[in-house]
This record gives sequence, C-alpha cells and structure tokens, in this order.
Amino acid sequence: MDIVNWKGITESLLFAAGDEGLSLKQIAEVLEMDESQAETILQELIQSCEDDYTRGITVAQFAGTYQLVTKKENSDYLKKLVETPGTGSLSQAALETLAIIAYKQPITRVEIEEIRGVKTERPLHTLAAKALIKEAGRAEGAGRAYLYATTKEFLDYFGLKSIDELPPLTENDEDEYAGDEADLFFEKFQETLDN
Repeated sequence: MDIVNWKGITESLLFAAGDEGLSLKQIAEVLEMDESQAETILQELIQSCEDDYTRGITVAQFAGTYQLVTKKENSDYLKKLVETPGTGSLSQAALETLAIIAYKQPITRVEIEEIRGVKTERPLHTLAAKALIKEAGRAEGAGRAYLYATTKEFLDYFGLKSIDELPPLTENDEDEYAGDEADLFFEKFQETLDN
C-alpha cells in the first residue's frame, strides 16, 4: 500500500499558488478530504517547517489564505540580496511586466500573463522587492486576485513626476501591435526611459 505524503503535496500546492495563496477550503477540495483533515495536515507542515532549522521557508496565514513565506530569521540575508548592486538592473521580463502594469494599472497577475503570454510570478517578485510595484487591493469576483500598481519609487526610479508623463498609447499603436500588446507597452515604456 502506498503512503501518501500529504504534507509534501500541500507544500507543493502552496508553492504553485505563489503569492495568492490557498484557502483551507481550496486545499481540502484538491486533497479530496474534509477541512478538519486538511487543517491538521497544514498544522503538521507548519510545525515541521518551524522545527527544522535547516528549512528556509515556513507557512503563514494571511487574510484566510495560506502561503509559503521565508523565515524571519533569514531576513537580513534577503535584504542583502535585494540591496546587492548586481541586482540593480531589471531583466527584459521585469521591464515588460512593469510597462504593462504602468499602462494598465491596477491589473491582476492573470491579466498581465494574458498580455505577455508567459508566467510573470518571478518578474512580479523582483519588481515588488525593488518597491517598483505594490499590491493595490483585490479584484472583484472569484479568487479575489491581487491587483498591482506602480509606486512612488517607480516614478523616482524612472525620473517621472507622475504616471501621466508616460507616452500615451494611440489607437494606431494598438492596431499596429494588435497581436502583441507586450511589445507595444515595452516599446512605449522604453521611449520614456530613453528620453
């Protein structure tokens, strides 16, 4: 008889859910068990993470959802990573994601991914770590996904007084790039950076 590693499965689910996390109900539904059983597994996973000093992550609950998070005792090292001069430049993926957020804010991760055509979890984490974007509430509807918007640091970083200084997207631009909105946003954003 196979033994099911419920803690490992739950950890994988939380990792896959990323910063949106999962509710107890969602976890129970995926594991096909009642919520009290799923909660027991979650508590065992949390205890396991906390008890093992070699682990760098744990599980936290925020507003009814469970998420994987880094342990507080590692925060000094995480700050160094964010502040390291080598991490000063933004990747192409991060710039594209930032351009989409700048023009379409507030916007959800799913909406960004629809425009870019690829996953954006890593660029979002990079941009949030550099304080160029922030969570700007929750979308209406199922799941209540996080909405992302630019920050004051974004304006400072790119030498803008307000978001209104970004070049406007014209209808001609949109027609020309109808098949690839990400390129359109990135090109317009790049124009601003080059000026």
